[in-house]
Amino acid sequence: MPEAENVRPTMKLLPGDEIRQIMWRFEDRYDIQMAVAGARQVARSVVAKLVADGERATHDWTPGKNAMFEAFDAAGVTAAALDMDCGGIIDGPKNLALSLLSYEVAWVDGGAATTSFVNDLAMGPIAEKGTPEQKKRYMSLCAPAQPGEDRKTWRGSFALTEPLPYVGVDTGILSARVSVAEWKDGEEPVLRVEKRGRFITNIEVCDYITIAADTGDERIKSSCMVIVEAGDPGKFDRGAKTRKLVHQLSNTGDPVIDVRVPASRIVGGYKIVDGKIVPNLTHSEIIAQVFSKTRVGVGVMGAAKLMSAVEPVIRYQRTRFRGAAGVNEGSPRHALGLQMKEDCTQRLADVWATAEAASSLGFEISRRFDELEKIQDEAKAKLGTGRAMLKAMKAPAAKAVEILDAGGDPGEDEDVTVRYVWLSALCNVLCPACKLWNTGHGADKLRQAVSLMGGYGITEDCPGFLFYKWTDAQLDATYEGPEAVQRRQISETMGSPVFLAQIRKWIKCLEKRQERFPEACSGALAAAFELWLWTRDFASRAKDPSGKPLGSSQRHGTVFPLSDAIAGLLAARSFMCDICHLAKAGADNPAVGPELDGYVNTFNDLAATITADVAGEAGRICAEIVHGYNAATAEDAAAFATLRAKLDASLAGTRLAKDRAAKTLSTIMIPEALDYPL
Repeated sequence: MPEAENVRPTMKLLPGDEIRQIMWRFEDRYDIQMAVAGARQVARSVVAKLVADGERATHDWTPGKNAMFEAFDAAGVTAAALDMDCGGIIDGPKNLALSLLSYEVAWVDGGAATTSFVNDLAMGPIAEKGTPEQKKRYMSLCAPAQPGEDRKTWRGSFALTEPLPYVGVDTGILSARVSVAEWKDGEEPVLRVEKRGRFITNIEVCDYITIAADTGDERIKSSCMVIVEAGDPGKFDRGAKTRKLVHQLSNTGDPVIDVRVPASRIVGGYKIVDGKIVPNLTHSEIIAQVFSKTRVGVGVMGAAKLMSAVEPVIRYQRTRFRGAAGVNEGSPRHALGLQMKEDCTQRLADVWATAEAASSLGFEISRRFDELEKIQDEAKAKLGTGRAMLKAMKAPAAKAVEILDAGGDPGEDEDVTVRYVWLSALCNVLCPACKLWNTGHGADKLRQAVSLMGGYGITEDCPGFLFYKWTDAQLDATYEGPEAVQRRQISETMGSPVFLAQIRKWIKCLEKRQERFPEACSGALAAAFELWLWTRDFASRAKDPSGKPLGSSQRHGTVFPLSDAIAGLLAARSFMCDICHLAKAGADNPAVGPELDGYVNTFNDLAATITADVAGEAGRICAEIVHGYNAATAEDAAAFATLRAKLDASLAGTRLAKDRAAKTLSTIMIPEALDYPL
């Protein structure tokens, strides 16, 4: 056979919209595609120009920065979070759509993405748990004004805990208080809402703010969330600006609020029982619904920053020596520049692989939340609430485990409660894992991207604004709960029997994929999951020399590293799933089909690259837990050694895959110039 026929095709161009729409499952959603196009246009024109013009150099909220809102309105970004009957443009659940929009804006600037994101966050409690009247009022006010309408489009802000002088310390501690200001017979009570906030985004421009407040009056039974409008009687002091070193395209401040509002502003409504105001929902019940999902948007922003770094670094590496004496056009040094040496492309392959896995994880959990929203009302109606719900969930959970262990899919079961319990178990881990890994590990890889630009990486005119993205990433890691909060939730939910059964099924699927596509190295990921499962079980039953259990919830030195390990493994698995879907669905796409093998081959090389990274890290963490506490018996040590040896052996070929991915980075075609800044 001629040598040319043995050449393995690789990616010729960086993935475009046709590839991403298939991988991230919105190829049949024209409404989402149009919203994404609108967000991209704003990001790569209005937002990019603001950054290029130095608007990040000031803490002031300038007219240029404020113009982003109007641009978002015109592009459909603002309306994407609203219900269709209130001016929205996305029908049904919107988690995937909003994640994609955040991704597009964060591709250029994280602060700009936050400016849009917080608008959605403020609406979240109302959209999820508000009364019909509350939804109608605030969604209609926030809908962009249409031609002929003479009104202002409202902006929102969100105030959770943020007690002074600390930020986001504990979601159970509230600094806001709500009390009864006036309650006349036969009339609606008037409430007094007091809040001293810190680090409140959009506070400088907001027209309303959703506040989590504890009861400060024996006539109000519990905490609640309440809607405050800027024009309410009393004090609405937007406070001093937060002098941030990052995210300067969002406005942040420390407000002081002391206003009177009607009791109808309690999110979700209230009842009067024995002369007391009883909110239908406590603040924690609302936050559990809203906060469980909003972290994904920040995780997706981290993924976008990483992915946006790939093309600028390629361009820098190739053009590094052009124009220098002795570097003639047509020579290898002129064509490849720094990419003549493999260290540059190998390190960039790490960045690219991390970006792909982070993106896949973010969009998978977004889709899962959309699936969950479609069935949650029906499922909860059958399961009930409170303790009754917990009891009622046992039977469908057991059935979900049975289905998974038999190789089936609980998502296809006719019993909606089985589907609900299964999806909940997945979301409870995938969501904090996305936030933890994308913004934590992602920030580390962004530093690598900046370093690959040499001295150019720390200049204001660095292509792709990489230094800004890296510094912004430090704040992303604290938004929506710092890393300890995410690790805490993972450690509390990763022991779910349904989730553990799902991992067992994933292991079998990955092992089968290894047999069919050995170059993808999915067997290494299966071995890492298997080692993690064994170690988690070991920690749950082992004790240190002082008799203290290793796997107790407060043993953060054990359960938090296990949380880190599973987060990385989940990201790699999400990426592999997207590659499989592309391989199956891409052949029918006329724009993708002819080049499908090249895309799949390179993606598999990147998947092997990230698998080696996360599997190796998981192996290290597991070894420290098993041997680091002197808690392993001889039998435990032998069992662990067998699994660890299996993992090590399964890494065969991963470095060859990384070599191929790095080689592709030196041959892949890119445009002559970035499409931003202007």
